[in-house]
Amino acid sequence: MSVEKISLIVPTFNERDNIEPLVQRVHAAMAGLDYELLIVDDNSRDGTIDIANRLSAQYPLRVLVRTEERGLATAVIHGMRNASGTVIGVMDADLQHPPEILPSLVGAMEKGADIVVASRYIPGGGVPNWGLLRRIISKGAGTISHVFLPQSRRTHDPMSGFFMFRRDKVDPDKLKPIGYKILLEILLIGDFTSPAEVPFIFEERSAGASKLKWSTQIDYLKHILSLMSRTGELAMLIKFLLVGLSGVVVNQGLLYILTEFAGLKYFFSAIISIEASIITNFVLNECFTFVGQRTKGFTGFLKRLGKFNVTCAAGALIQYGILLLFTEVFNVYYLISNIIGIVVAFSWNYFFSRNWTWR
Repeated sequence: MSVEKISLIVPTFNERDNIEPLVQRVHAAMAGLDYELLIVDDNSRDGTIDIANRLSAQYPLRVLVRTEERGLATAVIHGMRNASGTVIGVMDADLQHPPEILPSLVGAMEKGADIVVASRYIPGGGVPNWGLLRRIISKGAGTISHVFLPQSRRTHDPMSGFFMFRRDKVDPDKLKPIGYKILLEILLIGDFTSPAEVPFIFEERSAGASKLKWSTQIDYLKHILSLMSRTGELAMLIKFLLVGLSGVVVNQGLLYILTEFAGLKYFFSAIISIEASIITNFVLNECFTFVGQRTKGFTGFLKRLGKFNVTCAAGALIQYGILLLFTEVFNVYYLISNIIGIVVAFSWNYFFSRNWTWR
């Protein structure tokens, strides 16, 4: 499939020291291709706009300055509305996305992909200069999207800011991003059937200051909730949560009755009450949460019940393992460790219930 004109959108804010080498490297990488480079600037005060305007006399570059909006995601949408290409590319201005990867993205598009993501998390990609905390945050964010937004699994790296897609697959008027992660929005709202990935090494920022803040993580979680609400995933998750809470009532109530009134030892009562809560949770999820995804027949019912038991048992082990890990290894207060374990175990249970038990 041929690729016609490509519009590369690069949001900028105070990138004076990066803009010229970026434009030069993009031009070298895109040699022989029909392309335009759209610099969408949020009214920088450090000279970024002046440098970009000067370069526009030499390179296929247009500068779009916004004075009433801020943010990377909305800058990409602004660029889409002003682009003239049939293919849209998005990359950062700080050279952490090496322009030399652009031919690989274009090549994947020519082979028939309607969206191609430069991924750090496939063979050949990586983040060699990141510390442990940043790796955990990045992988954790990607895992959250994969668990709660199934369509994000079209790529191993839904947090990537380096990608290319066919313009006619996405209506910019339907995009409602929060924060920086525009790819996630595009993946879920776009009408894609042929996703692809190419590896890249995420490089260190060569100049300027990083825009990453803790508020960015909060915006990301808000964005996840927004997308879940718009795709119907949030309603399903809430139902699963309510069923889980009912299981706590069954578990605690039956444990008390069997121990205090039936005279059983608590550890025997616990086994019975746990399995009873799993069965009641399963039945409620069958009739309430995943009612549109179940197959008919008693055999299918028993298979799903078995899968649900396996999922919940694994979730309990995960919760216990995280409690020990965070408390004993990282010296986290045990109640906080347990909360972390509960959240991870709940995510595990929901993911496998949504995508295995009731697939």
